Amino acid sequence: MALTRFGFIVTGNGLDPAHDRSVLASAHFHMVTIGVASAAQGPQAARALLAEGVQLIELCGGFGPAGTAAVLAAVDGAVPVGSVGYGPESIAGLARLFA
Repeated sequence: MALTRFGFIVTGNGLDPAHDRSVLASAHFHMVTIGVASAAQGPQAARALLAEGVQLIELCGGFGPAGTAAVLAAVDGAVPVGSVGYGPESIAGLARLFA
């Protein structure tokens, strides 16, 4: 089976999952991005993506380990869930962004 339906959840101040959504699609691939204000909204967004038939969910780095674990629990193994991570070479840049 090929990956044809992909979901991505991103956190951002003031994002509303009911309105902040985008779709990137071709004849062979469909990606849904949902924006949430906090990682706490991730499980609900993940369940919405499941209802839309995604085969894989990826989370932005803002979810961290606890937020990722909550999404994993919410999908209960229905699809793989991954999260963006940053290596030590990015620490200084992240500190500048989020200081």
